[in-house]
Order: sequence, then C-alpha cells, then structure tokens
Amino acid sequence: MIVPLTKRKKDGTLYLRPDNVEPLLKSLSDLPRDVLLERARIRDRKHPDYVPSECLLHFIRASRRDNSDAWFERLYKVLVERVLRAVPRVEASGNSASLANERIRNSVFDRFVELLAKDRKELDDKLDFFEVRFDLAIKRLRLDAQERVWREENRSDSIDDESGGAGDDAAEATSASPFDADNFSDPLFRERLYVAIDALSPEQSRTMHLLLLGWQTHSNDPAVMTIAKALGCSDRSVRNYRDRAMKTLGALFNLGDDQ
Repeated sequence: MIVPLTKRKKDGTLYLRPDNVEPLLKSLSDLPRDVLLERARIRDRKHPDYVPSECLLHFIRASRRDNSDAWFERLYKVLVERVLRAVPRVEASGNSASLANERIRNSVFDRFVELLAKDRKELDDKLDFFEVRFDLAIKRLRLDAQERVWREENRSDSIDDESGGAGDDAAEATSASPFDADNFSDPLFRERLYVAIDALSPEQSRTMHLLLLGWQTHSNDPAVMTIAKALGCSDRSVRNYRDRAMKTLGALFNLGDDQ
C-alpha cells in the first residue's frame, strides 16, 4: 500500500502526488530491490526505466517502516548524488563567486540531510512536498541558501576561506567504513556513531557521512561523484577532514572499551 501524504496546502486540501507518480510507485514496489536500485541509478530522465526523484524519496522514507538501514543507505547515496547535481558546482579558482557557491551547496546539502534525518527518526510532513515536486523543492532550498549567502556577503567585504588548512600529508584515502565491521553491525553503536559524527564540524561531518556511504575521496574518472567534488574542495582537504574526524571519533569510541 502506498501511504498517502499528510501535508496540507494553505486552503486545507492535502498535497497529492502527480498522476504519473502514484501508479509508478505501485509498479516499482513490486520489483526486487536490486532491480529497483539499478533503475534508480539511471541518470537519463528520458530513459524508459528512469525512476523520478519523487519515487526514490518515497522508498527512502518507506524504509523507515522496514527498519532497514542497509536499504536506506543504498537509496540515500543515489538520491544525495541527484541533490548535489542540482546545486551550483564549485570551481577550484577560490574566488568569491566560487566560495559563495560552495556555501550555497553545503547549505542545501546540510538542510536536505537534516530533513531526511528528522523524517527517519519520526515521520515529518516537511518532506511531503518533495514527493510532489522534488526539483522545485530542491530549487527552493537553493534559493533560500543563495539569498542567505548573498545577504551575508553584502554585510561583509570578504568571506572567510573554508580551506582544509596546512598539515601533514594524510594517509592514502579510503572509501571503507572507518570502524570494524563487527562494531558497525551493532545498531546501538551505529546510532551513537551517527550522533557523534553530527557533532563534528560541518566539513568533517559531511566527509564522514559520505565515507560511510562508500563514496570515494577522489577518482580519475571525471564522471564519478567524489567527496572532493561534493564538498567543492581538494582531495587533500578531504583527507584532512577525514583524519581530524577519525582522531576525534577514535577518542570517543575506544574500541577496547565497553560500548
């Protein structure tokens, strides 16, 4: 059964999914999960098997009822890539326009992740509109972030550069989970870990969340979405964020102690 939306418009009527989405959800729900995931990875909107973002978000929200973190994370990775492709790309020039785009991009990413996290903990109708007009909802997040960044720029002559800073060369980047698989398989440990990651600085938090989803820090393939591209920074900055986060988390989660 496709759960109806609960958010209401100003006139009191319920938001409804588009006519093409509701029946598509029913047919997609009958597919094996691996097949659905493969279809969700299709980027070409004209492809006959393309899964609209409204549908993808629905299945992510529905995974809360299944209590399946693994399924949630597989779909979440695909959807986050779509969100990041919808916001300004960050050039490596380091000029004021590039820095502004980076702040806009990070703001949209953070807000969307925050909405998903709240919805996963307890169903929240704030995401209902995303199931109706996903692109428009993301555009509104982007415009809100853009207005906020530009307003702050007008109050100041310069923007602080959020670089990774100097430091020792980091270890070789890895996309693997930063903790032992036995510990990470414990749902209580994972919950504590995610809370600790959310408390890190924004750059470190975003880096760790994407690492846990299996994202690469860098890639020689320009078509691959990497953490460096997502955060709009250099590979070295990503490694610095990762290493600092690991140092903090390592102090909090001494794997030799009782959990």
